[in-house]
Amino acid sequence: MELTKIRGISSARCADFNKLGVTDTEDLVRFFPRAYIDLREKQLLRYAYNNDFALTAGKIISAPQVRYFRRGRGGMVKAYCEQEGFNFSVVWYNMPYIADKLKVGDEYLFYGRVRIDGFETSLTNPSFEPIDKVFRLQGIVPQYKLKGSLTQKCVRDSARIAVNLERPQSIIPFNLQQKYALSDLFTAYREIHNPTSMEKKRLAADRIAVEEYFALISAFKIIKGSNEQIRLNRYSCTSAELVEFIVTRFPFEFTDGQKKATNEIFADMTGGSVMNRLMQGDVGSGKTAVSACAIFVAVKSGFQAAMLAPTEVLATQNYNVLKKIFSDYNVALLTGSMSAKDKKQIKADLKSGKTDILCGTHAILTEDVEFSALSLCVCDEQQRFGVAQRSALLNKGVTPDVLVMSATPIPRTLSLIFYGDLDITTISDKPKNRLPVQTNIVPREKYDDMLKFIAGETMKGRQAYFVCPKIEGDEEGEIMSVNELYESLKARFANIPIGLLHGKMKDKEKSAVMQDFKDKKTMMLVSTTVIEVGVDVPDASVMVIMDAERFGLSALHQLRGRVGRSDIKSYCFLLTKKATGDALSRLKIMQDNTDGFKISEFDYKLRGSGDFMGERQSGKFMDDLGSLDYSTESIFLAKKISDEAFISGGDITEIKRVAIKRYEKLKNISMN
Repeated sequence: MELTKIRGISSARCADFNKLGVTDTEDLVRFFPRAYIDLREKQLLRYAYNNDFALTAGKIISAPQVRYFRRGRGGMVKAYCEQEGFNFSVVWYNMPYIADKLKVGDEYLFYGRVRIDGFETSLTNPSFEPIDKVFRLQGIVPQYKLKGSLTQKCVRDSARIAVNLERPQSIIPFNLQQKYALSDLFTAYREIHNPTSMEKKRLAADRIAVEEYFALISAFKIIKGSNEQIRLNRYSCTSAELVEFIVTRFPFEFTDGQKKATNEIFADMTGGSVMNRLMQGDVGSGKTAVSACAIFVAVKSGFQAAMLAPTEVLATQNYNVLKKIFSDYNVALLTGSMSAKDKKQIKADLKSGKTDILCGTHAILTEDVEFSALSLCVCDEQQRFGVAQRSALLNKGVTPDVLVMSATPIPRTLSLIFYGDLDITTISDKPKNRLPVQTNIVPREKYDDMLKFIAGETMKGRQAYFVCPKIEGDEEGEIMSVNELYESLKARFANIPIGLLHGKMKDKEKSAVMQDFKDKKTMMLVSTTVIEVGVDVPDASVMVIMDAERFGLSALHQLRGRVGRSDIKSYCFLLTKKATGDALSRLKIMQDNTDGFKISEFDYKLRGSGDFMGERQSGKFMDDLGSLDYSTESIFLAKKISDEAFISGGDITEIKRVAIKRYEKLKNISMN
């Protein structure tokens, strides 16, 4: 049903809902609150602790002041409040419009994180409502994401109306609902948008998660079955030729994990249906070598292969690696920064069949890139690509085999759920000569000692990365920017060549900086997280992550994976100024663990499934479900029920209809 059918939703408000991904009442039912405020538990700020989240009331006693930071990097709104003789401030960053919504003398209910700095107590980026409006509400009040003209009251009222209009019904077969004692779905949605207690809200979130994952997992089963394209084996490469290729082209013995992965891929490619496989493995596990084996099967049989990478730095690295391995084949590189003349020649060679292997970035996906006989598509760091981008590559061949690779480990128990439409290969071991990276949490007062150690490493011919969270620092000077650190290190180490790399540089500049680092023309590289993905410099033995508390576990692990890529003893220093709470827990997990799969399990427990995959991998579906705060057990129960539904032999027509509809919506969001 159209949103404008709900009283109070004008065309302007409808447009603002659309910006949030809500296009109809069905979407609105699934537009879950991002938080809840329990109006029964207001507290006095004088008794609050630093970093707590607090619900509190206060009267505005000074006109809100707007302060803009230099160089146009956002601004800050600040106002002072009074609460029973205790003064505190409320602060919002990058939201200047807040100043117009606060009036001196009015009372508001605030909910936000408490910051205590010396004698000043403040609330950072709190949500708020006028106290006279809040008193009309009772119990537990949901809080939603907002855009433009939308208010909390508008979204709350509209969501409750939408639930009653849609009256969501379960697509899980009735006998399975009874078997697993699943509660009424309509009641669960009403409880989510209008909770009567926190416990009932939690149970409702679990029930909805079971339903949503049941639909997604069922869609994967259906799609995987419909995509099972039968064909005759088109590859003439034999297993003996593949073994000879491995022995003669690689100066090391494959690990057991690499051998198993290679065998599974070879069996797929020479089998009776099109390969559609995910190969996941920890950083440094040798996925590129295994993908080269798949490429060999294709080109040895007279076909073409393509390897797509998310960045020009990684695409160039793949090109150099494959060119060395396939010295007797024509390997080409296509990126956006190449000259028009070079692009034209590469495209002509590709179309004529002269090029056997093409490495590249998104430039490969343009319409004028044509293959003569594409039979294998390899997507490196597949989580960086959307559905539309992968589809564009597949459409350049006739039922090409697909191998997607990811170095972002997912908990083993969740892989089959998140990638239900793919066959999965996991490389869990690493080359035998690799030493574990020693990881240390370094407080700022030990910074100078750390730099002395790193200088000693460079004297041995070792190289070091320094990674900053931002190109430019913050106004308060708490974050070290990449430019500031670069200038500081240049002044300190005048005799050590240092490079600078960040996302605002042009692709050619980034490639040149990375090449200088690989060639050891520079011994230190100061960078943002652009080096997170796939960069391989064997002589780099030190990784310094500045303000490490600002990174998530996955990013920290990916960055640490840039060192320890040879038999050299390597180090990762997590530099922190004031890590506390969850941030400190993340750093300790990194210090005590080197297994990416174990780290991903911890990450899952800390962040929940909704944020685990991230929007780049799974789009709005995971993001919305993450706000439900449901238990992991709900996911596994959904998979169990889906398995039973599909083997029971019962009518699954309605499951197919709804599941595919939900999947297609997810896919469209991902494509956009």
